[in-house]
Amino acid sequence: MNMMMHKTSLLLVMSLLITWGYGQEETEEAKVAEKALQASTNLTWEANMELTTNDFITAEGEYRKAISKSEDNTVAPFNLGTAYYNRESYSEAFGRFKQAGEKSKEKPNKHKAFHNMGNVFMKNKEYQKAVEAYKEALRNNPTDEETRYNLALAKKMLEKEQEEQNNDQNDDNKDQQDQDNQKDKNQDQNNEGENNKDQEGEQDENENKDEGDDGKNGQNETEENKEGDGEEKKEQEQKPDEGDEPEEKQQQPRPNQLSKQQIQNLLEAMQNEEKKVQEKMEAKKVKGKKIKNEKDW
Repeated sequence: MNMMMHKTSLLLVMSLLITWGYGQEETEEAKVAEKALQASTNLTWEANMELTTNDFITAEGEYRKAISKSEDNTVAPFNLGTAYYNRESYSEAFGRFKQAGEKSKEKPNKHKAFHNMGNVFMKNKEYQKAVEAYKEALRNNPTDEETRYNLALAKKMLEKEQEEQNNDQNDDNKDQQDQDNQKDKNQDQNNEGENNKDQEGEQDENENKDEGDDGKNGQNETEENKEGDGEEKKEQEQKPDEGDEPEEKQQQPRPNQLSKQQIQNLLEAMQNEEKKVQEKMEAKKVKGKKIKNEKDW
């Protein structure tokens, strides 16, 4: 019994010693953190003073030292971000505001950090991101009227931007449609030109063919003329003594074989022959001056 009580007491003492040791370590860490925060705060105060004298380079160095001393000091990155913002170094300003917002444990500090992040987005015309940043700021401080006003402005600018993008898109679509229409029109003109060219080619081909046919017909007419002359000569040889017979009966053209010119030539020949016959007949009846006989055919 006494042995068990002794062991229990020993365990209790050891447990107390361990707890006390951990407590001592936590206390030491807390003291170190508190000391670092105090040093960081002092550096931040010095940096603020440098800014009042417009010594930005010195102030920037002091802020950086303050940030490196303690992560719990969210004022230093926020103030450094504000200094960058005032110098229009928006990229550097955003990084410091974001750092302050992520490290801050108190809502008022988070509100200010996200509010200024929204301001950076507005400067960069990133209105959608600005809307989200202002909304996050209002979650941490719903009563801030300035943040609410900035949020409304960001929404209005975002809406305007979207309308302009839609108009630009419509203009691009219209331009593309006009280009397509012009392309189709040019294609139609090209096709029409090709069709006209084909038609002209066919017309030329038909004309050449007609010329060839005319040449062929001319050849046929020549052959027909020869044939007609041969038949005429043959008839004259067969009937050499039938000069008193009317020449019209002897010189009947064959239908569908002689051309108009050939018929005219034959008619003239007939007229000449008839004239000769008349002269012979008149010479037999009356001796003397010949009488001119004209006849219209």
